[in-house]
Amino acid sequence: MSAQSKPGCQVFVGDSLHVLPAIAAETIQCCVTSPPYWGLRDYDHEAQIGAEASPDLYVQNLVAIFREVRRVLRNDGTLWLNVGDGYARNGGTGMHGPNAVVGNTRKMIQKRNCKVPEVWGLKDRDLMGLPWRVAFALQTDGWILRSRITWVKKTAMPESVKNRPTNATEDVFLFAKSIGYYYDATAVREPTGANLRNCWVLGPDPSNYGHPAAFPRELARRCIALGSRPGDTVLDPFGGSGTTGVAANEIGRDAVLIEINPEYAQMTKSEHSRNGKKPRIKAANTRVLFE
Repeated sequence: MSAQSKPGCQVFVGDSLHVLPAIAAETIQCCVTSPPYWGLRDYDHEAQIGAEASPDLYVQNLVAIFREVRRVLRNDGTLWLNVGDGYARNGGTGMHGPNAVVGNTRKMIQKRNCKVPEVWGLKDRDLMGLPWRVAFALQTDGWILRSRITWVKKTAMPESVKNRPTNATEDVFLFAKSIGYYYDATAVREPTGANLRNCWVLGPDPSNYGHPAAFPRELARRCIALGSRPGDTVLDPFGGSGTTGVAANEIGRDAVLIEINPEYAQMTKSEHSRNGKKPRIKAANTRVLFE
């Protein structure tokens, strides 16, 4: 993107594992994303991430996708990753884990009753620790884990549990492709002017435009501002309703989004239209090249 041109957004409809290999190596500056959480929601696609038979398969699939993300990042690029946790359960229903009862975009209620997965020594009611399991797996695969940011939700989802505190936080991990990665410590500061801390108190956006799991635009904006320069390209391989793309365009970055569900890709188009943008939506078999 030249200094005179307006930032753009490209949305590719398809499976990230199929689309990412078509993106030229070292063409993306940073990746900001939140994959579907394991066993929580049905995104109405047979190849969706999060519907694996076990959490270890979920971790393996994420490692494969982010291996491709690392390939397309510039050598000084970064990955900002939000991953949710869940509980192992034996039968019944709850708000987290493989048998969660939650709203989704089509069926509105999902019941996934299953036995505790026979991996990692999990027991009934165990908190699975999925964010850290994903983080350690990515470390092993070659990423440099630089920071864990605690996202404190101003309006956390209520829970009726009586034997533990209600969950009100999620993790955001900062990974680097190499030691000499780009990070602009002046882009976001504390109100006092001090260096930004790794605890972010953020509320939800006024509307997520129909997507069941949109993260706050301010969360995406902070990650993008810290990890990229004006004119750079930002990637989200789980585009959802387009939050990363909107945040990137608002601060002068191009965006490339990949979304497996065509309906959510159209949400991205609507979201950008509200902000005066017209993203290009392409089929998964389109060749993607950035020079």
